[in-house]
Amino acid sequence: MGPPQDHSYKRRRIEADETPNSGRQPSSLSAASAKPARFKPTAARDWTISVAVPTSVITDCVTREQRTTWAGRIARACAVFSVDEIVIYDDSPVESRPASTDHEGYTGDVDPAHFLEHLLNYLETPPFMRKLLFPMHPNLRSQGLLPNLDMPHHPYKGEWMPYREGLTLEAQPKGGKGTVVDIGLEDTVTIDEELPPKTRVTLKMPVGEYGSPEAVHPAVPRTEGGYFWGYTVRKAATLSDVFTQSPYEEGYDLSIGTSERGQSLHRAFPEHKEANFTHLLVAFGGPRGLEYAAMNDPELSKIGIHGPRTKELFEHWVNVLPNQGSRGIRTDEAMLIALTGLRRLWDNS
Repeated sequence: MGPPQDHSYKRRRIEADETPNSGRQPSSLSAASAKPARFKPTAARDWTISVAVPTSVITDCVTREQRTTWAGRIARACAVFSVDEIVIYDDSPVESRPASTDHEGYTGDVDPAHFLEHLLNYLETPPFMRKLLFPMHPNLRSQGLLPNLDMPHHPYKGEWMPYREGLTLEAQPKGGKGTVVDIGLEDTVTIDEELPPKTRVTLKMPVGEYGSPEAVHPAVPRTEGGYFWGYTVRKAATLSDVFTQSPYEEGYDLSIGTSERGQSLHRAFPEHKEANFTHLLVAFGGPRGLEYAAMNDPELSKIGIHGPRTKELFEHWVNVLPNQGSRGIRTDEAMLIALTGLRRLWDNS
């Protein structure tokens, strides 16, 4: 998860007295003495929830502030519903896209996919490491408009969590072995692994006062601990690439497309029970719907998938709010409505 790996920005200075005397955790990190976080783990899960959102959600925006708040609404919806992956797909005509883009400059009006990916990754990153991982950039000039996501891997300093996100530092560990890691607390910790500076790492924290943290795969808090641990972000050049470039070996085994021409949720899923899936994808269209994205996808055009046939891409084609009282439902509104209605497929609590 998270931001790009190649950064050439200034590192935060680590004073000598911040370097821990050993890999042992300070007492403030122990489960017995620290305040427990408000998040309670669910059953460990290997299944995932993904959403696909088109770039056209911000193409009609006329100001930097409008585009920024759109990114914040997408991120906030995904955080509230514990979405594991956000796919930003380009639904614009291929011939209208610029041949190249300067990603060092503002991209909200020329490369909306990059802009949304940039801001969504920024929001997913724990606040204490954003300054180091995200140098000053024109895309972030209106960051004050972005919401606080308050996800489990964004704990407060006084809270104890069995897992924690950290950022590796250049500070020399006591004993000369291992890597010093900033985990957003007053004291840094040391892990056994040798990692380069400015690497984001997921740690499994010791239960006892004098244990050592262990670097684990970013999915472990979810697959072993039962915690929602943020989302990943990827870009897709077209709607078909949402499927063909899935990070999961077997792809998405349950896909749902949203459209005002679809079935109601109650008809599509009449049984009040959890669905059987490993990787669920919910795809949203922009102002002109998923059909517009299919029309602008060269690969789908080759096989005649466009217009009414767009629904053939999905196992289910649903209308999230039949008989709506407004002529149109914005994509961010559709996300909240759809995820509220679909949540019973994976959570009956």
